[in-house]
Amino acid sequence: MSRSIAVIVLAAGEGSRFRQVAGAEKDKLLADCTGRDGAVRSVIEQVLVNLPAELDKRVLVTTEARPQAMRMAQAYGCDVVSIESTGMGDSIAAGVAASADADGWLIVLGDMPFILPSSIERVVAAMTDDAVSVPVLGGEFGHPVGFGRSFGSALSGLSGNRGARPLFAQGRVVEVAVDDPGVVRDVDVPEALVFTHS
Repeated sequence: MSRSIAVIVLAAGEGSRFRQVAGAEKDKLLADCTGRDGAVRSVIEQVLVNLPAELDKRVLVTTEARPQAMRMAQAYGCDVVSIESTGMGDSIAAGVAASADADGWLIVLGDMPFILPSSIERVVAAMTDDAVSVPVLGGEFGHPVGFGRSFGSALSGLSGNRGARPLFAQGRVVEVAVDDPGVVRDVDVPEALVFTHS
């Protein structure tokens, strides 16, 4: 039976640490980033490029302040949900509400451009209705995180800045061991825009 897994790309955060270093007007999601394939794209485009093609139900959650990210997301087949809040909980809830008929949700952070598509596929493959599927590198939980169908109401009830991590306690957690530093690397500061094997 084929499952319909919705990808929720979170792109509403302000990126304040990045702006402190790069300048207040610099949006990290639009900054040039050298991907693991050597190609230079914006951070948000690298994230979208890495989504496996079979994950075609995609929702990008962002704010009105990011028209370029919205256009980029639409070019990659995403539905765009615009919210006023920059809180992670609010973003997840809005994304899940926009794809309420899905069999599960894969939560992808818009500032993690170095995750290998194969790692994303492995997390999705491990998803079941009653479990949270999470990539693990050297004992550290990474992203993206898959939530089965039974988490729908809990995800849509999130609010503010609280992410979905507390939900790990409400079900089975399936740890997916990966050899991919990309699952724990986000772009918080400009130096992080190039992938290094350190």
